[in-house]
Amino acid sequence: PSRSFHGNNRLLTSQIISYYESINQCKKELPEYFNFASDVLDEWARLEKDGRKPTNPAFWWVNDEGEEVKWSFEELGSLSRKAANVLSGACGLQRGDRVIAVLPRVPEWWLLNVACMRAGIVLIPGTSQLTAKDISYRLQASKAKCIITSDTMAPAVESVLPGSQFLKSKLLVGQGSRDGWLNFKELL
Repeated sequence: PSRSFHGNNRLLTSQIISYYESINQCKKELPEYFNFASDVLDEWARLEKDGRKPTNPAFWWVNDEGEEVKWSFEELGSLSRKAANVLSGACGLQRGDRVIAVLPRVPEWWLLNVACMRAGIVLIPGTSQLTAKDISYRLQASKAKCIITSDTMAPAVESVLPGSQFLKSKLLVGQGSRDGWLNFKELL
């Protein structure tokens, strides 16, 4: 049995299974360092650019109103590099630093996930249903140096900031601005 994905090469189930079996039996060499953003995303973008892979969306988001955001592999790669530069530049983060993202599932949520992978920054995802107490606990337990949130969650975050001794930067994803916060869209 085989399956086709968007007209690409047919992938045989038995080939996929044998590939994973070879990894489990230590017959396949695994890279010492693996980075999804550079080893997979950038490679797919290169294959698309060289015409060796048909162009398919790497990311396709649709909200309740029918608005769409669609990025190719090349666009997602480029945007994630810019977002990684925002995190390491404006936010002052380094490889191994922790970031808490308290965002609804907007396109920036996925973009920041890939950017953190690319930069070696540890992303701690949080749902927008977190309370101020939940956020405070996560900030202290994780020793996060940055928090990323939306306009609507910013007041809950600000209410617990006096007790967050490790926090260096606050990044806002949204249209508005707040005193003491960096605006992600402007920096991107």
